[in-house]
Amino acid sequence: MITFENPGEGNTKEAVELAVKHSKDLGITDYVVASNTGKTIYELLELVDPQKINIVCVKHHVGYKEPGLDEMSKEVSRDLEDRGVKLLTTTHLFANVERAITNNFGGLYPGGIVSATLRCFGQGVKVCFEISTMAQDAGMIPYGKDVIAIGGTARGADSAVVINPAHAKDFFKTNLKEIICKPRN
Repeated sequence: MITFENPGEGNTKEAVELAVKHSKDLGITDYVVASNTGKTIYELLELVDPQKINIVCVKHHVGYKEPGLDEMSKEVSRDLEDRGVKLLTTTHLFANVERAITNNFGGLYPGGIVSATLRCFGQGVKVCFEISTMAQDAGMIPYGKDVIAIGGTARGADSAVVINPAHAKDFFKTNLKEIICKPRN
């Protein structure tokens, strides 16, 4: 495992390179990548042929940042889809209706507890769990197969893992196989 001194987008290029090298070593052909602007996906596309592998880009849901806003431009979305990247825009696994309850009534609910627990390994690793489960539930990656998940803290990528995700209803059957990289802090 490689550790970066600090989290954030300054690690994106190296995190993606490490993930690609590891996927080739293991023969993994499915990637799930968190990207709201497309920058992390474009880093990946410089290293792999999307016609030979499966790439799922998981974006923030519309309205995440502000009501009605899709953070990825239509032009970038269209370009990525034309290159063979699958885009997933949906409610986040750990930020569903429970967040509305927490925001309105206080307290913490199971999804928030799971999210906070996974964040002990770093925000990016938590994101990897979340996006791989979301892609599994959307049928965009094969069930029962290891995938490479790439996530980050705020912008860019700083974490990559080998994971065999379960569906959300069976979330605790998810099997984290390896942490390829993550921030130390």
